[in-house]
Amino acid sequence: MKKIMLMLLLVVGMTTFAQEKRTQKEKLTSEQHVELQVKKMKLDLNLNDKQSVEVKKVVAQQVKRREAKRAEHEAKKDDGTKPTSNEIFEMRNEMLDEQIAIKNEMKKILNAEQFVKWEKIQAERKDKMKNRIGKSMHDRKKLGEDLKVN
Repeated sequence: MKKIMLMLLLVVGMTTFAQEKRTQKEKLTSEQHVELQVKKMKLDLNLNDKQSVEVKKVVAQQVKRREAKRAEHEAKKDDGTKPTSNEIFEMRNEMLDEQIAIKNEMKKILNAEQFVKWEKIQAERKDKMKNRIGKSMHDRKKLGEDLKVN
């Protein structure tokens, strides 16, 4: 009986501790995100000061648009309305247009060598995101299969 109570206390304590860790994480402001992203690009691409200022403008616009879209999406999600297939098409089309515009802006700001390196970094980020999403989907599928077996 003592062992069961001890194990129960340990499990409750561990879950409480794990939950507290998640709530302590604070989010960065959009300005902080922009600043960190520009500094990282300055290191990765060896940007000069003029390029840094121009890249900062592009990144700030990108972050502002992303936050507006996220707020719009959250508002629709709270209303319980799901997007239609036409709305999904429009969102994806708009996203691709924005990516093209950003690519063109970066092409104007960066020299040829920096631009090639920037494209490589973007491709790596895209692959990393696909792998993360794929792993998440795989884990959910496996969890569903495990639940069906039990």
